[in-house]
Amino acid sequence: MAIRYDRVADHIITITIDRPEARNALDGHGFRDLAAAWRRFRDDDGDWVAIVTGVGRHFMAGADLKTYIPQVTALRRRAAAGADDEIDGCRLSDGTDAVLRTLTVYKPIIAAVNGPCVAGGMELLGGVDVRIATEHATFGAMEPKRGLFAGGGSTVRLPRQIGFPAAMEFLLTAEALPASRALELGLLNELVAEEDLRDRALEWARRITANAPLAIRATKESVLRGLGLDLAGAYDVETELSHRIFATEDADEGPRAFAEKRPPLWRGR
Repeated sequence: MAIRYDRVADHIITITIDRPEARNALDGHGFRDLAAAWRRFRDDDGDWVAIVTGVGRHFMAGADLKTYIPQVTALRRRAAAGADDEIDGCRLSDGTDAVLRTLTVYKPIIAAVNGPCVAGGMELLGGVDVRIATEHATFGAMEPKRGLFAGGGSTVRLPRQIGFPAAMEFLLTAEALPASRALELGLLNELVAEEDLRDRALEWARRITANAPLAIRATKESVLRGLGLDLAGAYDVETELSHRIFATEDADEGPRAFAEKRPPLWRGR
């Protein structure tokens, strides 16, 4: 299983991304299972706070381009042909549900990051409330380096969360930034030693569960609704641009060059 769901303390659960053979990049089944884990957390009244983390020195490296892009292409063809949009339990919506763009969870979520948090990992981080990391963590919206578009919420959420200049540094350079820089830019709450990461995440969770759960959920709901991050249509522009970019020649070239371990030859079309 690429996604593990465990109860670790009273009202506290962990969702662990466990696909180290691909540096915690997910295929369609991984996104399906991560989305299912978020729904389980959302719907279980006994689970109040979630900690999302990765195994070893991994967090989440987004989509496994070698497998996920062909899976998404097959799903889109089925949908265009008028067939159901599901293959082996995987749907197109799993990708955005998994990174909490199209799935709203009002319960608090803590990210404990000990490795690359890039591409889809950055998208997921934007849907998380408290972020702690170690010196081994890196952060970046890497999609433009592959000719792709960060369509999982980052272009909408980052400017609201860390300010315009910092958000544009992340989005336009498409570079992986060290944890120290991410902390300076306001993306993180704190840096901790690797050996303290799990315990510190639990401390944060217990500080939150000391409060009334319904009041906490209402507080988070007020924040998200006030920012317009869970309203229908909030991501319309991002969705439109994502579809446009994924239809370009560059979007084919980027993943192909990555798989072939060579520099991409951008055509600008």
